[in-house]
Amino acid sequence: MTVTPLALTRPASVTDAFLRRLVARVPGSTGATWKLTEVYTGGVLVELPQSTPADIEQAFTAARAAQAKWAATPLKRRLEVFKRAHTLFVDNAPIVTDLIQAESGKNRRMAIEETCDPAMVMSHYLTRAAKLLAPTKRGGPVPFLTTSTEIRQPKGVVGIIAPWNFPFATGISDAIPALMAGNAVVLKPDNKTALSPLYGVELLEQAGLPKGLFQVVCGEGPDVGPTLIDQANYVMFTGSTATGRVIGERAGRNLIGCCLELGGKNPMIVLEDADLAEAVHGAIFGAFGNTGQICMHIERIYLPESRYDEFKNAYVAKTKALDVRAAYDFGPDMGSLVSVDHMSRVKSHVEDAVAEGATVLCGGKPRPDLGPAFFEPTILEGVTKDMLCGVTETFGPVVALHKYATVDEAVALANDTEYGLNASVWGGDVDAARAVAARIESGNVNINDILATAYAAKGTPSGGVKNSGVGARHGDQGLLKYTDVKNVAVLKKQVMGPRGGQTYEKYVEGMLSGLKLMRRLRIR
Repeated sequence: MTVTPLALTRPASVTDAFLRRLVARVPGSTGATWKLTEVYTGGVLVELPQSTPADIEQAFTAARAAQAKWAATPLKRRLEVFKRAHTLFVDNAPIVTDLIQAESGKNRRMAIEETCDPAMVMSHYLTRAAKLLAPTKRGGPVPFLTTSTEIRQPKGVVGIIAPWNFPFATGISDAIPALMAGNAVVLKPDNKTALSPLYGVELLEQAGLPKGLFQVVCGEGPDVGPTLIDQANYVMFTGSTATGRVIGERAGRNLIGCCLELGGKNPMIVLEDADLAEAVHGAIFGAFGNTGQICMHIERIYLPESRYDEFKNAYVAKTKALDVRAAYDFGPDMGSLVSVDHMSRVKSHVEDAVAEGATVLCGGKPRPDLGPAFFEPTILEGVTKDMLCGVTETFGPVVALHKYATVDEAVALANDTEYGLNASVWGGDVDAARAVAARIESGNVNINDILATAYAAKGTPSGGVKNSGVGARHGDQGLLKYTDVKNVAVLKKQVMGPRGGQTYEKYVEGMLSGLKLMRRLRIR
């Protein structure tokens, strides 16, 4: 299908000179490039250099040299960089929004929200980093005569592989705690969405981050990924479960740690006492926010039989009324999918469901009149596990409605998946909703919300269970995972073993009695 690019005026900030400056940071010794396009129109924005394995090795070499100096910099001075960066990121949010829209095709409302994430992460860790990274003195095995001190040290150079759906939030936000902890970072963004993270690195350097500490390399995953993992001291990855397995296996062979946020097939349970208007409003964002391209978005909605038709009718009507189009203003409710290839994947899921007996309640078709990769917000009924979209993450504006007879059935249906990233429970009785949430096998569960309450709670870890990931971002572990622990222990007096002619039997007797005494006195 050939589509003529739309006559859409690019934002004034997104000039050719600006884009060339951004991509000049990417090493590409062979001169090979990738055409980075404006998703709304299909027109080329800039030629993005493609990094070779040798380029990646050089990037790590430069990062290691910068990291040695950065790690030796007092933590207070490192954090001052991020205090300045917070202001720069907030002040330049409109420009970042322009870049995100141009490269990803998402609507402006979603793009501006994405710009807030790095600032929120900075703000949180600016209040926690000093405490988390300070040496912690603990008792040793012998009271008063021994101590053990936990010292946090940076791992070295962290490799981050960021996805195309939230390039700025993941590419920059995941790097912030790593940098605060004293590491360097080598980031590989997706080719389709490299511009906004490149600008984020530029802003960090304007705030005083040493040049060379944050490197960016570009290329297709199979070409770039292996060298990046082999050079890194730790890997942070967000993306598909299939790719996550490959990364986890390679990291394991290299005996390095990794954090993997992977796919989801996220459920929403509406309880009988839920405020239906609010639940419908939430489900609109849950299924169609970011055009359905959110790891934590909703693809399955479970409704009580008694309220199924009421919800369905209101939901279909609200979905049909959505403003879907290409625009660099805050008007549209939903934007484009990220690429024509991805649109074709979403389309294939819907076509498979229909062929297997599902009913399209609204949407279900591409919209080439709106742009090359637009797809209508789609609600399906009658989806089963025999269908692609019944078990596999569609990652588009497609959601299926299901009935349930009892809460036990709803919970069982919600848990009937290999994934466990996010879930949503809606109910008037919050305690009853909490009880349901406690039974759902998921790393995140939102009550009377879809995902923002959990994800934006930067003080609490966010990760997946089952096939949805290993490890977490945010919370204390979101920073501590980028550190190694050194245990420095001190023995003030030689008391280990028999002393002064004491027999070993008497020494053991005293040792065992001491263990009982310390337990009784709660010393150990």
